[in-house]
Amino acid sequence: MSDLYRQIGLLAAPGPVAFVGKISAFASRSPDTTLLLVSISLPNRALTFTREGDRYRAPYEVSLTLSRGGADVATVNAMEIVRVGSFRETNRTDESVIFQHYFHLPPGDYTLSAMIRDVGGSRSATQQASVGVPILGAGRLSTPVLVYEASGRAVLDSAPGLLASPRSSAVFGRDSTVAVYIEAYGQGPRLPVDFVVRNDKGAQVWRDSANLARRGMLFSGIVSVPISNIGIGTAQVSFTRRDATDTVKAPLFVSFGEDIPLMSFEDMIGYLRFFATPGRLNALKSAPPEKRASVWAEFLRATDPYPETPINEDMQAYFGRIQIANAQFRMDRNPGWLSDRGMVFVALGEPDQIIERNVNQSITTTQMGNTTRLQIWQYRQYDAQLIFYDDTGKWRLTRPSETEFLALNARRQR
Repeated sequence: MSDLYRQIGLLAAPGPVAFVGKISAFASRSPDTTLLLVSISLPNRALTFTREGDRYRAPYEVSLTLSRGGADVATVNAMEIVRVGSFRETNRTDESVIFQHYFHLPPGDYTLSAMIRDVGGSRSATQQASVGVPILGAGRLSTPVLVYEASGRAVLDSAPGLLASPRSSAVFGRDSTVAVYIEAYGQGPRLPVDFVVRNDKGAQVWRDSANLARRGMLFSGIVSVPISNIGIGTAQVSFTRRDATDTVKAPLFVSFGEDIPLMSFEDMIGYLRFFATPGRLNALKSAPPEKRASVWAEFLRATDPYPETPINEDMQAYFGRIQIANAQFRMDRNPGWLSDRGMVFVALGEPDQIIERNVNQSITTTQMGNTTRLQIWQYRQYDAQLIFYDDTGKWRLTRPSETEFLALNARRQR
């Protein structure tokens, strides 16, 4: 996931404290100084919560340093506390914690070092990124920023009132539009801008225009981009002034649904191998980029056990089992959900009963001993039991059980 964020131009760190950051630039009163917004997001589950009365709290530390030519130019160190009302909220995986800080910097090239520390768990993550701070003045546009809310400013010696989305993402089926805040600088009562959305293949999927209203010393506005026209996966929104050649861009990622990990369209098809039939997956795989949104919507409708609800409960439970399998059945460098026990758990769910025993016989010709450890997983719903044997520390399905599992999964796939 961190690699995917970096591919679309964001700052991203993997565990143990995964976070995502975005860097945005705005004009200040002086052309010698640019206002730089660094916004960081992390999920609640990246932090260690402790009980505080009838609530839960998690302190975390943020350290941001901008350096130039080997010398630190600007630094901020902040200690923050997240408080939530229920234990369930401590496990949120969405963009639930957002930290923002504005820097005033001379234009030029910098290196940003960002460190996030989970105080309660004594864990931290660090990332570095090269930052080009532009000169912004008349005829220029600010960085477009995906926002949850925004209030434009009227003077250049103040900061925009934004709550940014550092992940620059939306959820297909939940969000009908995304809001993008943008500023422009110059003279006149209003400023027309054109904006284009292109998918990860470079194909244009949406085009529109907007008039930015003048607010005091600058132009600003919020542009709505329809999710249904973008489709699933990564995209890029480009804004161009009609009165100048300045063009600015912002990444946008449309994810597959609540509690479904962010990934590319191609990766998602691989993850669904035990969820849907090969025919349904082939329909997704063969869909051209501009048709992915409609094909994915049809896939959700066809596999949703309760279409009247806003989420696909079966898919949500499926990805929940993948998370559990990755934690419980990890083998070597392979993810746990692709181990034999992980595949069965993800496809069929938790067994009704697990029986362990030793048998005085060899299961495979490569085993040297005469005694083999077995795990027998019983599924009453399918009137089946699947047998795993211990192959030098790795639990593998016996050949008959592997055949039975493939048949069971084929019958139950949507």
